[in-house]
Parts: sequence; C-alpha cells; structure tokens
Amino acid sequence: MGYFGWKPYVPVAERRKQAEKAAAKMQKKGVTLTPVIGGRGSIAKTFWGKAWCDNLERYSDYENRLPRGRTYVRNGSVIDLKVAEGVIQAQVMGSRVYKVAVSVAAVPAPQWQAISADCAGSIATLVELLQGKLSNAVMERICTPKTGLFPAPKEISFTCSCPDWAAMCKHVAAVLYGIGVRLDAQPDLLFSLRRVDAKELVAQAGAALPKNKKAPAPTKVLDASLLADVFGIEMAEASPPAARGKLAAAKEKLPTAKKAPAIKKSAAVKKPAAAKKAAQINKSASKRNSASVKAGAGTATPKRKPAAPKRKPTSEKKK
Repeated sequence: MGYFGWKPYVPVAERRKQAEKAAAKMQKKGVTLTPVIGGRGSIAKTFWGKAWCDNLERYSDYENRLPRGRTYVRNGSVIDLKVAEGVIQAQVMGSRVYKVAVSVAAVPAPQWQAISADCAGSIATLVELLQGKLSNAVMERICTPKTGLFPAPKEISFTCSCPDWAAMCKHVAAVLYGIGVRLDAQPDLLFSLRRVDAKELVAQAGAALPKNKKAPAPTKVLDASLLADVFGIEMAEASPPAARGKLAAAKEKLPTAKKAPAIKKSAAVKKPAAAKKAAQINKSASKRNSASVKAGAGTATPKRKPAAPKRKPTSEKKK
C-alpha cells in the first residue's frame, strides 16, 4: 500500500500482462471468455458504438468515474463481457479479477410505439438500420435522450465485487464502455439489451405506405379486340363474373358419378353340361363347313362361253 492507504500505481504494460495471465488461467479451467479488445484513439468506431458512449457521457451522474473506465478498456482489463436480454455479465482485471453485473430496463411500450411511429416510412431495410445508414432525422430520433432507444441513468443498475465504495466504480465504467465496443461489431445487441425487436421498425415502414384501393379507369384497360389486333391472335371471350359464379354453383350441384361395385368372380365356376354339348356341336359343324369350303375351292367351275350374237335375217337379193 502507498501513502494515505492508496494502492501504488501500476503501469499500463504491467496491467495488460496481468489481465492476459488471468485470462489464460481461466481458459485452462474451461471457462469461455469474450474479452473487449481496446486500442488507442476513440473507443468506439461505428455509429451505434459512438452513440452509446456519447449517451453515457451526456449524463453528469457518470462524468467523475468514466475517465478511469476508458483507461481500463484501452488496457484490455475487461477480459470477459457477455450481453443478453437486459443483462450484461463481465469480468474486469484490477488488483484481482472482479465480477460486474449490469441490468438495463426494457424500453416502455408507449415509448417504443412513439419511436416506431416517428420512424415509420423512413427505414427501408434492417441492414440499413443496423449499419446506421439512415437519415439524420431518424438517427436523432433514436438517440434522443430519455425518449430514445438509449437508456437513462435511472434505467441502469449495476453491482461489482470490488471494495470500492463509490456508486459507480471504475470497473463498472469500463464495462459500460465495453458495451460500446461490442456494439461496433454487433449493433443488434442494443435492441436485445432494451428488449425490443428491430424488425418492428422496418415493418412500420411498410404499414405507413398508402394503400391504393382504386381500380384502374376503364379508359386505361385495353379491349380484347385491340389485343387481338396488336398480337395477331384471337382472344377467348371471358365469361362475366356472374356467369362464372352460376356455372361453378351448377357444377357443385351435379351429383358425382359413383363407380359400380365390382363383381367378384368365383374361383371355380363350372359350365353346365348342356352348354358343353352345344359347344361341341357348334365346333363339329364349323369343322364340316370348313372342309366343304376347301373341297369346293379345289374344283373350279368352267366358265361358260358367251353366246354368239344372233344374225339378222338377210334381206332377199335384189333382182
């Protein structure tokens, strides 16, 4: 311990080594970690990450503790940070590893409905929304303090296992900044954190479009005869809706043809004796007829010679 009970200053490089050693030990034990990788310059790089950090810095409740949190993020002290619906679980490396839990209240239903109504018709796709490629008016409405999508201080509650007596310790501040870094890569986590569905904003855009209930004017509809002249084909005349309705009703009233039950053939059907005799008689008669036909075919009937033409009586010789 240093003077006045304060702990001695630990250089940035040494703090980073301690964080890496602590993370390596936990990973050997089978613990899956999702660290926040910080760096120089601004903590967040994209629209949603910057908007989250700007919202934190806007409130005076946090202005005294936030600077130390930024340092911890840049040092890589946030070795684990997981975001779920309304809850953030994190582990921060200080003099030892401390556990931080942050709860964020859901957006009130009237507030979310107001945001959706104000943004209706301006958000075309979910991709544009998550990328922040929207008009300034829409972005300002979403980022409006207290009535927008980002939480106010009264909607955030947190705990830390460190012995710091302050309302917000530097470990909690580091976790809040770490959320901004996480939103750079996964902006949809903000909607999950506030327990709302980003797709509802896109759905409101389609609902806000005016519906065209008017039918096309008769002058703008091509006649069937004109279509036949243009395309050189004969167009079938379409029956009017009333006639089609009557025809369909008549078809429904027609009784459906039922198939006659199939007659089962018995396995052993015996012909009567009389039928057998008649079949034998017919068979013998057909044989006789065929024999007579063959015999007649062998003797050809002689052709008769045509009769000689009768001569006319010769007239008496002229004397």
